[in-house]
Amino acid sequence: MGISLTAIHWVYLVFIVFIMGLMIRRRDTTMICVTGIFALGLLATETLSGSVSGVFQSFIYATKELMSTIMIISIIVAMSRVLIQTGINETMVAPLTRFLRTPAMAYWGIGIIMMVTAFFFWPSPAVALIGAVLLPVALRVGLPALGAAMAMNLFGHGIALSGDYIIQGAPKLTADAAGLPVSSVMSASVPLVIVMGLVTTITAYWMMRRDIKNRTFRDGLVSGQGAQQLTASSDNEHTVNLSPRLKQWLAVGILLLFALDVAAMFVLKLQGGDATALVGGTAVLILIAITLISHRNQGLEKVTAYLIDGFVFGFKVFGPVIPIAAFFYLGDAAFTDLFGKVLPEASHGIVNDLGVALAGAVPLNGAVGSVTLTVIGAITGLDGSGFSGISLAGSIAQLFATAIGSGAATLTALGQVSAIWVGGGTLVPWALIPAAAICGVSPFELARRNLKPVMIGLAVTTVVAMFLI
Repeated sequence: MGISLTAIHWVYLVFIVFIMGLMIRRRDTTMICVTGIFALGLLATETLSGSVSGVFQSFIYATKELMSTIMIISIIVAMSRVLIQTGINETMVAPLTRFLRTPAMAYWGIGIIMMVTAFFFWPSPAVALIGAVLLPVALRVGLPALGAAMAMNLFGHGIALSGDYIIQGAPKLTADAAGLPVSSVMSASVPLVIVMGLVTTITAYWMMRRDIKNRTFRDGLVSGQGAQQLTASSDNEHTVNLSPRLKQWLAVGILLLFALDVAAMFVLKLQGGDATALVGGTAVLILIAITLISHRNQGLEKVTAYLIDGFVFGFKVFGPVIPIAAFFYLGDAAFTDLFGKVLPEASHGIVNDLGVALAGAVPLNGAVGSVTLTVIGAITGLDGSGFSGISLAGSIAQLFATAIGSGAATLTALGQVSAIWVGGGTLVPWALIPAAAICGVSPFELARRNLKPVMIGLAVTTVVAMFLI
């Protein structure tokens, strides 16, 4: 039985189109999302007070939904700060530096180490954790600083963040917006992340080797000393003196604890919030233990200081995400929770209703849906966040999957991969600053070098998604 679309459905759709248009023009969408929430609240409650209150309540709803993600990232960042301050991060990766003996080994070695580290620490903290240690080694064996930045960037902000299988922040956002379990989106993303990662990193390496051989590779250093200056300055940040033996024991202990976490996830079949809670709790305990050992009498105060640093980072990153996510959560169960049952009785949510209507009006198929989700994901990433627009990708994936009749998880994962590869820190210059800064290269030059590999990777991944739907 068909569902009659109401003014609420059409207003929601108009705002989605408006938001996409602003993203294409690289304009901020926060105010428009707030306006959309206000307009929907006004239609639903028919009162000014109800719509005004709805704006605030939607923020509370979105914050509750995102809180576990904000908390885990904040805690991981806080823990990474104490590891950098004590120099334990250097000890953790030092044994791996002996294997980086050629430019090729340095590129792939830095990339793989960055990817593994970013799965647990998130990419931006991971850059700080390993960049200062591995970059001098890479330069010494002949890998240009820009090549090292590409490796850290593509493997960390690309592969690790687009999958986000340990912290699970990205799949939670897209899964919630699409009305799917986190586990289904994660499973669907595995082949897409693998294909995207292999095509992009291999293409980038081949192009870099070709240009170095032809002597057309520009390193893009921001100054004469570039990476060496930045590496030296990062060394000066270590303010806590620990004995080398103690650092080794602590480094081994930290790696062992996280290895036990991963084992527990498989044995106990922990996913989603349970897996995040395990990693977060472990990170808090590591933070407290390392701080008390290293700062001694000042340990109690320093624990709080590190946590504050982490929370400042977390809310700074997710501050723009909350109002945007608040709007897109209204496309599903949040609308009824906040404004009551004002949609038709047969309604299953605004986005799902639009999908049913679209199915009867437009002959969508897997190919059209895949290309559209890739484009939408890339557009949402143009703001340089990567996270702020993936709720939109999830909502539209649900809409298209309803119209097609299958492929919800694959389309959602495709939108997530596209959005994060573009906006999470591989193509948008202002999102490339962490990797560019630690390597002392221009973020614009780094974005230019990443453009072709990422575009080729997205094209191949989109084709693969067509066959998976």
